[in-house]
Amino acid sequence: MKTHKDLRAWQFSIQLAQRIYVLTSKYPPDERFGLTSQMRRAAVSIAANIAEGAARQSTREFLHFLHVARGSVSELHTEVEISRSIGMIPEPAFLEVARMIDRQGRLVQGLIRAVGNTGRRINV
Repeated sequence: MKTHKDLRAWQFSIQLAQRIYVLTSKYPPDERFGLTSQMRRAAVSIAANIAEGAARQSTREFLHFLHVARGSVSELHTEVEISRSIGMIPEPAFLEVARMIDRQGRLVQGLIRAVGNTGRRINV
């Protein structure tokens, strides 16, 4: 039986969350409850919502959680942009993470399309 762990969107979201944790570990201590916390929560939310949606019984519920995950992708992208603009992320790290976030967005959107186009529950 397949689970959320078999979804590329979920697998990549774990890699992205790990990268965000490493990146934010270098943020100043006074940002622990600011950008650090927000970015980590957004990154974890992507993976968590994909997993929770996949465990739901209906396509409609799955799609709802995938849309929440897509929102978290956008939130994370915004927080990374802000971090770059205030000099907390060096340009090479910003470019790497921005590419990862863009890829994550495409993976989630592709999953939304796949689930929505079937008109019924896909076999996760």
